Amino acid sequence: MFRNRERTQPGVKQSKRSGPATSTPTTESYPFRLNFYDTPPRHEVTLEDFETCALDRLRVLAEIESSFARNRSWEELKTVTDAQCKKYLPLNSNTALTVNLEEQRRNDHIGHFVLRLAFCRSEELRRRFVKAETTLFRVRYDADSPTDRSAFLERQRFDWEKAIPDERDRFAKELTALEKPVTSDSKNWSTEYHKVPWIRVPDLVAKRRVFLSGGYAYVSSHEVSSFVFNEFERKLQLALEYTAKMLPRLDEDTRLIPILNNLSQGFLAGVPSDWVNPSATGDEIRADMVDGLARKHFPMCMRNMQECLVRDRHLKHFGRLQYGLFLKVLGLSIDEAIAFWKKSLSTIADDRFNKEYRYNIRHSYGLEGKRANYPAKSCQQILTSDKPGVGDCHGCPYRHFSPENLQTGLLAVYSSQGLTANDLHEVMRTVKEGHYHVACTRVFEITHASRGVKKGEGIGGGDSVVHPNQYAARSIELEKSQREDAMAVES
Repeated sequence: MFRNRERTQPGVKQSKRSGPATSTPTTESYPFRLNFYDTPPRHEVTLEDFETCALDRLRVLAEIESSFARNRSWEELKTVTDAQCKKYLPLNSNTALTVNLEEQRRNDHIGHFVLRLAFCRSEELRRRFVKAETTLFRVRYDADSPTDRSAFLERQRFDWEKAIPDERDRFAKELTALEKPVTSDSKNWSTEYHKVPWIRVPDLVAKRRVFLSGGYAYVSSHEVSSFVFNEFERKLQLALEYTAKMLPRLDEDTRLIPILNNLSQGFLAGVPSDWVNPSATGDEIRADMVDGLARKHFPMCMRNMQECLVRDRHLKHFGRLQYGLFLKVLGLSIDEAIAFWKKSLSTIADDRFNKEYRYNIRHSYGLEGKRANYPAKSCQQILTSDKPGVGDCHGCPYRHFSPENLQTGLLAVYSSQGLTANDLHEVMRTVKEGHYHVACTRVFEITHASRGVKKGEGIGGGDSVVHPNQYAARSIELEKSQREDAMAVES
């Protein structure tokens, strides 16, 4: 099923894909935009497609989970999900004529089954995956055309029966009581009912939206979507449990296990995009600018390290690595970086600095050793690797600080930017639920409200924070835009 294919940069989505290079299923394999994913891919899949399709889908699912954590309304969630789908997981209806529907649906199919492998490993991961996938299915179901949706439902082997005329006559009074007009001024009542086992529509039973008789629920045509969503959720849950039993067979596959391990962390801090910003300010950053930028634009993790560095005149190895790569991507040149660290580590003698620290700084810039151009660490990497110990200042404050220290730290750092004690309840709730990047995103919204950022907008377009440099770059961009607007008004 899988084969290697050379690629330029592992894990990075290329701007264009020419499509499958091996045998592919016929168009009949994907007749509809909606999919219950009953059949796994039976064609050959390259490792590149295996990873890329899964990452694209995970970006959408992670933003759906983020929407739940941020208490977005259903309409807001649909808007954000549609935007994410257009960016990472486009899936057009059958009426689209100018796109490759076969490739879109193939990628959607592959991504779903790869994520099954990644998220079947624990009950908690399965629960979160099922909730996000069911929500994505609902969004697509609502957006699908009535014709395509009806054709899709006709092809499914649901254990329901259409109510025959005799039944409708026998229960006419009860069924009429359930009837609702299509619109407030319409006299067209629904005329079709489906008989389904009542345990398949518990939400409708609880709301008294169905008639019960003989163990069956009579569901009207404009309530049948509830049954469809419950069936999707039920089947996916069973499929994940079965996949979990089969997963140990993959343990010896060194190609797939590292990919799956990485994907399973996707709900923890969002999915890092291929975000690159060689200079967030548009100009080279000087060493003496760092402290001022930290006070105005850095996320909590980086601002905490800057304060520790100023206070202690020292950072341990992983702190220097995490902070140094952040400053590098922010726009600090190698010469300015050496000047910054030499000044910051002022208690260290010049000879020792040159022997023990200068080499590591140059190495992180790709000027020593194997000369690799190391990227800054994403939120996911900060959360999952190099856990801070006693005396360390690196890591994610939202995860690694105690609740008391986090609240005190947030107020001390951000109170001058608009964060109040009343805001902490919402932030700490998301921290308690394990949505650390959502908490960071909410702090960004609060502290940048004076620059036009509204609740729910996140880092821009509804996106959550997934990278410290993304946070800083967006903050600097907003300040620059505000300054330019002010100058335009004055002129």
